[in-house]
Amino acid sequence: MSRSKSRGAALLLSLWALFLLGALVMSWALDINSRITVSGTENRIVEAEAMAASGAEIAMHPAIRPGSRNLQGKFGHGQSYSARLTGEGGRLNINWLVAGENPLRIDMLRRYLEIKGVDLNERDRMIDCLLDWVSPSNLVHLNGAGESEDYHPAHTLLTRIDDLKKVKGWEAFTAAPGWDEELTVNSSGPVDVAWGSRDVLRALPGMTDELVDRFLQLRRGPDGVDATVDDATFKSLEDVRVALGISPQQFQALSPFISFRDSIVRVISTGQSGDVTRVVQLVFRRSGTTAQLITWKEF
Repeated sequence: MSRSKSRGAALLLSLWALFLLGALVMSWALDINSRITVSGTENRIVEAEAMAASGAEIAMHPAIRPGSRNLQGKFGHGQSYSARLTGEGGRLNINWLVAGENPLRIDMLRRYLEIKGVDLNERDRMIDCLLDWVSPSNLVHLNGAGESEDYHPAHTLLTRIDDLKKVKGWEAFTAAPGWDEELTVNSSGPVDVAWGSRDVLRALPGMTDELVDRFLQLRRGPDGVDATVDDATFKSLEDVRVALGISPQQFQALSPFISFRDSIVRVISTGQSGDVTRVVQLVFRRSGTTAQLITWKEF
């Protein structure tokens, strides 16, 4: 009986030891698998970032133009990049509009806000608060906002477009999705008509919906999309005037507010590795065969 009990106890201890060993092996295997999964995900993130950066670098090459096939690329193991070039001058430059309080430029901003559905009182509040923010003096405009304990205008031009979020009166506007897609502080100033969106072009003095729609239809070509190979080619501002269908006198009145082929370019490059996606957005200046980086942002 004593031997039988001893053997039974030894068997139980052996089984318990095997159970513990099995549990340890299973835990080790799960840990290894988790590490492999994490490592694989991290590798894909790095690869996706590298793909996005590669697309951005290619887009900055002086020979690359919107619609170029080189802006798309695929590699093995599900790796790819897709870059898009757009003219930064097609956006409204907030600093250019408010600097010096030129009434005609401020009217452009007022028209743009009206197009975006901002009511009259709110437009006046937003513009006066913005003028107070950028003004070097402490004078407060009629509908503006001066210094207070919890509000301190910079009294200088915006350094980045996100600074608008700090300006009183702009809270609701800047909270809307995509609020900054047509705004900038990086362009040369006047609107580049080769890139301006419908709403931006409508904000220009003397422009009507009919003029803008006719111009965009011609500019975008048969596919109706900018930055593709079938886009119309404008060689000069005179070509733009003809496309708009306005007289030389009308175009002369419009000319202080527009530009053509602004040297500032925006690139949005998307890189992918497997199911992981990363986006690089940059703005640069093209000058001959060189590119001067202005901003770089990763998502």
